[in-house]
Amino acid sequence: MEVEELRHRVEHEPHALPLPEQLLNRSFAPDFNRVEAALNWLAKADNHHIICQTSSLYPSLLLDITDPPPLLFVKGSPTVLLHPSIAVVGSRAASQTGLSTAYQLATELSDAHIGVVSGMAAGIDGAAHQAAIDANGPTVAVLGTGVDVVYPKRHRTLYQAIVQQGCVISEFWPDMKPYAGNFPKRNRIISGLSLGVLVVEATRKSGSLITARLALEQGREVFAVPGNILAGDHQGCHDLLRDGAKLVECAADIIEELAPLSNFHLEELHRRHHIGGELASDLPFTSLLASVGYEATPLDVVVEHSGKTIELVLEQMLELELQGWVSAVPGGYIRLKRS
Repeated sequence: MEVEELRHRVEHEPHALPLPEQLLNRSFAPDFNRVEAALNWLAKADNHHIICQTSSLYPSLLLDITDPPPLLFVKGSPTVLLHPSIAVVGSRAASQTGLSTAYQLATELSDAHIGVVSGMAAGIDGAAHQAAIDANGPTVAVLGTGVDVVYPKRHRTLYQAIVQQGCVISEFWPDMKPYAGNFPKRNRIISGLSLGVLVVEATRKSGSLITARLALEQGREVFAVPGNILAGDHQGCHDLLRDGAKLVECAADIIEELAPLSNFHLEELHRRHHIGGELASDLPFTSLLASVGYEATPLDVVVEHSGKTIELVLEQMLELELQGWVSAVPGGYIRLKRS
């Protein structure tokens, strides 16, 4: 729906619009100031998106948590939100060893075509995002500010790279400034988007343990990296391991747990969109594979050439990625092997 059409319907047919609760007041009449601000932001750039829970781009994993955000402001490519991902979190004041470990593990995950989700904070978050960028892998930054606010400011270059290669998202209005209470709140989205949460380095008071706790409450897997028992910077990780988290020394320790988790994710996507017709047993999807070249092919080109709906294309491309036929890259998809 075009922005001008949305504005017209807000003025003349507000009750026919699937507006999220945040845009409505108690009498279910639209808050016109907020609606107008949202539409103005949406119209500013092609990579600005507002995703409601009824959208096919709203991640089904996130929709299944107890308090999913009613809408997501997205800057970048929203299709990255549908990619199987692991959250990588840890201390803001990370040691050099912790930073190197986060970078290495995120690189290995990216090489295995697993997305990296984090919060773009200083320390472990930033190292994980940077590794995904350097490995040309998908990455999602969940912000505790609005999507137009770069925090910390020194991550401006990283922020721009994430927007180009993945996306930054927030449940807060685009111009929302940093507020301490919003950062713990956004952690449920980091874990909710992910098949599991990896804690690389954390003290017992680390905010990343909030994400790990939320992951357990959401039924996600929790992974942790062990460290020096004489140093305090891994006490939180050791507590998680003592409580049943899986010990991780390399990404293979995570990947071996992902096959059943990925299958669950695909089943949830199928359930939500009622996908029929072609089944996983029919892979590879011949007409879809024929639409993807060995150089980056934009999603809209794949949709047009395949003759399928965008919802079905997204579902089947995800399955093809898991099968190793294609890979998501900046600008679309590339084919990895011949049928």
